[in-house]
Amino acid sequence: MMRFRLIVMNFLQFAIWGTYLTSMGAYLTNIGLGENIGLFYAMQGVVSLFMPAIMGVIADRWVPAQKLLGVCQFLAAFFMILTGYYGYSSNPTEFGPLFTFYSLSVAFYMPTLALSNSVAYSSLDKVNLDPVVAFPPIRIFGTIGFICAMLLTDVLGFQRTYMQFFFCAFWGLLLGAYSFTLPNCAVSKSDSKKSLVDALGLRAFLLFKQKKMAIFFIFSMLLGVSLQITNGFANPFISSFEKIPEYANTFGVKHANMLISLSQVSETLCILLIPFFLKHFGIKRVMLIAMLAWVLRFGLFGLGNPGNGVWMFVFSMIVYGVAFDFFNISGSLFVNKETDLSIRSSAQGLFVIMTNGIGATVGTLGAQAVVNNFVDFNSETAQVAGWSQSWFVFSAYALVVAILFAIIFKYKHDKN
Repeated sequence: MMRFRLIVMNFLQFAIWGTYLTSMGAYLTNIGLGENIGLFYAMQGVVSLFMPAIMGVIADRWVPAQKLLGVCQFLAAFFMILTGYYGYSSNPTEFGPLFTFYSLSVAFYMPTLALSNSVAYSSLDKVNLDPVVAFPPIRIFGTIGFICAMLLTDVLGFQRTYMQFFFCAFWGLLLGAYSFTLPNCAVSKSDSKKSLVDALGLRAFLLFKQKKMAIFFIFSMLLGVSLQITNGFANPFISSFEKIPEYANTFGVKHANMLISLSQVSETLCILLIPFFLKHFGIKRVMLIAMLAWVLRFGLFGLGNPGNGVWMFVFSMIVYGVAFDFFNISGSLFVNKETDLSIRSSAQGLFVIMTNGIGATVGTLGAQAVVNNFVDFNSETAQVAGWSQSWFVFSAYALVVAILFAIIFKYKHDKN
């Protein structure tokens, strides 16, 4: 029963994200805001610099995590409705209002990624299930929810319109209500005198005093740079082939979201591999595998096309599962294992700050600068060549990070 309840939570949690995360770039390009794609995706990182930490402290000390999860989902859905309504009512759609409403929505959504993990780990502890073994099969259904939302966004014709934001709000309202039915998560009610660091809930940052954890978080940030690049730019990249008669009527161009959804299918399958790989290879090798997968992910985009080179796109989608899961989920489990119960939510929030916060912010803004340098959005003939050059730059970056990680991060794995 507990597994099923957490499965529903994860399905809804990522269905919310799946409605717009891979298609918003196509919508922004469609309304003439293609050069601002990076700003929209970077905002997810900006709010992740402080909102997960704030909500993590509140969940650790005052409000049970499942209730805070519900409140955040309701607020995120409300502002997403305003985003969709502005997109519907304005012509032309201006950057300022659309960006403001969207930013307020993701400010409340991004902390829920860590909060939902905390709820899951706490609930599994209550029924004496090991999170390392029990959580990955549950988390699979989050990816299934993401895939279902992606496909519905495509099939319903929302991937280039404002309707994706209304669809996102629908899933958010469902999870907001459902969160209040989840098992209660404990909060710290100790009356003992606390230091200023404890009072402000900043003790998770003291993990940086441990060399192993400091290096881990720094490389989490560096790898987090890659997280949102394909989410923001893959759809408009594949859609740009529409300008070339040879590729104009290919499946990938007509249904970019469906093609990209293969990434999430791969992610679903790769989650099942995490317990085996963590047990037999340890966090260092698992993270290194993820980094090399990012090298392939970007490089294959640069080499492929929707015609005779579509197999490269498909292979890129397959390796994405390894790239994302072996980093994101394994990293979360590693943080859960290495931190004290009293700061678990705060530590998960810190992990999100380093990855989806600093890393993703730098990554999307940097990626936008690279794309704007190589891609001419006003040219029908030069776009594809510019996109290819951009993907090769991203691939080279991931390779450098992988080499440095292999040299610097020291961790002795114990299979027991």
